[in-house]
Amino acid sequence: MFEPKSESGSEGSPPEVIAWFNERFERRYPSTTPESAALVDRIGAAARAENRAAAAQLVAIGELFALRLSRCGETEEWAVDTEAAVAAEVAAALRISQGLAASRLRYARAMREQLPQVAEVFKAGDIDIRLFQTMVYRTDLITDREVLAAVDGQLAAQVVRWPSLTRSRLAGKVDKIVARADRDAVRRRKERQGERKIGFQDQEGGLSEVYGSLFTADARALGKALDALAATVCEHDPRSRDERRADAMGVLAARADRLGCRCGLADCAAGGRAAAGPVVIHVIAEQATVDGASDEPGWLVEADGLVPPELIAELGKSARLVSLVHPGDAAPECGYVPSKALADFVRCRDLTCRWPGCDRPALECDIDHTIPRGAGGATHPSNLKCYCRTHHLVKTFWGWRDQQLPDGAVILTSPSGQTYVTTPGSSLLFPHLCAPTGDLPAPERRDDDRCGDRTAMMPRRRRTRAQHRAARIATERNQNHKARQARRGAFEAVWFPKVDATADDDPPPF
Repeated sequence: MFEPKSESGSEGSPPEVIAWFNERFERRYPSTTPESAALVDRIGAAARAENRAAAAQLVAIGELFALRLSRCGETEEWAVDTEAAVAAEVAAALRISQGLAASRLRYARAMREQLPQVAEVFKAGDIDIRLFQTMVYRTDLITDREVLAAVDGQLAAQVVRWPSLTRSRLAGKVDKIVARADRDAVRRRKERQGERKIGFQDQEGGLSEVYGSLFTADARALGKALDALAATVCEHDPRSRDERRADAMGVLAARADRLGCRCGLADCAAGGRAAAGPVVIHVIAEQATVDGASDEPGWLVEADGLVPPELIAELGKSARLVSLVHPGDAAPECGYVPSKALADFVRCRDLTCRWPGCDRPALECDIDHTIPRGAGGATHPSNLKCYCRTHHLVKTFWGWRDQQLPDGAVILTSPSGQTYVTTPGSSLLFPHLCAPTGDLPAPERRDDDRCGDRTAMMPRRRRTRAQHRAARIATERNQNHKARQARRGAFEAVWFPKVDATADDDPPPF
C-alpha cells in the first residue's frame, strides 16, 4: 500500500516499516476482499432463510387449524374452541406457553385472512416476523374488507423498500398508510413503564389508565385480592371478568370487603356470599432455610420465581408454617376429591401446569386424575397431576391421552400421535418431592373418538371469540373517532372561533 520515502530522499523503506503502515491502514480502512464479501452474502442468505422458516411455521400452523376446523366443525361456543385446542397442540409441539401459541396461531390466520399479499412477501424471506407482526397489529382495526385489501397491497408493495427501523418508527410507517385509508383504524400508541412505580393517566369518557410495575409477590397479592372482590357478585352480574376486576380496584381503594352486584334482581344471591377474605401467598422452602441455616432459595408458588433465603428466614418469623409430608407408598384415598394434604403435595410437587410449555401456577390449576375415576383410576399421588383449566378441558374433550409415572413424570400423546414428556417443576429445587409414590394398575384401554363424539359437559362461553373481537374492535374504533373529533373541535375553537351575533359589528376606531 505505502512505500514512504526515507529521510535521505531515496525510494523504498524497510519491509517491516511497510508492513506496519499497511496494518495501520487496514485497521482504519478495511479492504474489500472475496472472503468478506462471501461472509456478508452468507449472513444475508441466513437471514432470508430464517424469515422463510418463520413464515413456513406459521403456514403449517394455519393449515393445522384449517384441518381441525374442517374435521371437527366450528366449536366457537365452547370454553375451549377449535382455536384454543389447536393452540394447545402447537404449545406442546414447540414447548411454549398457551398464550404464545395462541399468538402464533393469530398471525398464522392473519397470513390467510388479513394480509395475504404481505404474507407472500414474508414467505419469500424479504421481511422478518417482527415486521409482519407489527403490520398485522397496526391493521387489526380495519373492518371493511375492500379497504383492508387495498392497505394489504400498499404494504406489500412498499415494505421491501423500507430501511431498517425501530419498532416505533416502523409502526409510524404503517400508521400513515392506514390513516389514509381509514382514520378510525389507526391504533393509539401506549407508553411502557419499566420502573417500579404506579401511575395514573386520565383518558376520555371519565376513565383513567393505571400503569406501573411492582414486586412479583405484591403483584400476585393484588391480583388475588381483585379476583376475590370480583367473585362477591352473583352469576347474573352483566359485567365481564375484566370489568369486575377493574371495578374492584375502586372497592379496594375504599377498603370495602365486597363488590356491589349490578344484576338488578330483587332476590340477588350476592348478599348471602362471604366477603372477600385476606390474601395468602404460598412459598415453598426447606426447613433449614426457614431456620436461617441454609442458603437454598425458596419458591413462590403463585409465580415462576425464586425467593432469596434471607427473605425466607424473615418471612418464617411471622408466616403460618405448614409441614409438607411426602406420601410415600400410602394407599389411595376413598373419595374423588383429594384431601388437603394430598392436594398440597401434588401442587408443591408439580408447581405449575404439567402441559408442555405451560407455566400456570399450580394453585390456579385443577387436580386431574390421569386414569379417570370412572375407568378405575385412584385418588393417589401417582395418578394425580395439575392441569390448568384450559389444558384440562383440551385433554378431556380433544382426543389427548396421558400416562403418569410414580415419580410424577407425565407422558402426553396428542391426537396426531406425537408424544411429549414433562417432569414435575420441583425436580430441580426440591428433588425429594419427586421420589416415587408407588405403582398403580395399568389404565383401561379407551378407543373413543373425542373429536366426533361431543357431550354437553363442555362449558360454554358467554360470548364467542369472534363476538369478543368484534366488540373490542368496535370499542377501540369508537374511542379513536371520539378522540379525533375532540382534537378537531379544539383546533376549530382556536382558529375558527364562533362570532357573537349580539356583538356590535362596527369596527373599533383607530
